[in-house]
Amino acid sequence: MKLKNIIALLALSLVLVQAKAQKATPDQLDTKKGPLTIQPVQHAATVLKWDNKTIYVDPAGGANLFTGLDAPDLILITDIHGDHMDLKTLEAINTSKATLVVPQAVADMLPAALKPKVVVLANGAKTTKFGATITAIPMYNLPETADSRHPKGRGNGYVINVGDKNIYFSGDTEDIAEMQALKNIDVAFVCMNLPYTMDVNQAAQAVLAFKPKVVYPYHYRGQDVNVFKSQVNAGDSKIEVRLRNWYPGT
Repeated sequence: MKLKNIIALLALSLVLVQAKAQKATPDQLDTKKGPLTIQPVQHAATVLKWDNKTIYVDPAGGANLFTGLDAPDLILITDIHGDHMDLKTLEAINTSKATLVVPQAVADMLPAALKPKVVVLANGAKTTKFGATITAIPMYNLPETADSRHPKGRGNGYVINVGDKNIYFSGDTEDIAEMQALKNIDVAFVCMNLPYTMDVNQAAQAVLAFKPKVVYPYHYRGQDVNVFKSQVNAGDSKIEVRLRNWYPGT
């Protein structure tokens, strides 16, 4: 084998090893039907493993970020923007057995090959797949304006019920009434980055209103999550704030 080919293979191997090494350590949560594994990936991308099924939430950022993870049985996408609906990543990962749960605006953007796999949910609707019940929750910017980056009704946050646990993904939103009214949330993934969603103050206020047992700040590029943690714990010390690395390599 030529030296340049050996060097190329070594470089590729290093990239793959680094991609695996950079992933945050997965967490586990016990449910009545076995453990739920929570794997932070990047920005908003998250992978859940439960009851021998794998759920991808907002897979984006390149297929290399998902190296070493099982292929998805279920994919949830919150909105049309590229950090949530990344067609290149969707086409590169193995979606052969996957069902996609998406809002209509995302369904409209998907290629013909993926459309037979799609279940469309509007805000407030729900579906059950592989024993997990998924409810679509509104996500939108305040104040509501005609030129909003995230108008009400276009995208979905999600509450996923697995076993006896409720897992909430906020999507791109602010501290809206629908979020503050949530009940019995065991784990919440709450966004915070300006000017697209909330700042840490809004995010902390929202969390203190609906009181999840555990909260992960995610989608937080440019925000100080330590300030968020301090504000939440000052308001309610019983809420566990888990800080994880959603930006591999930084």
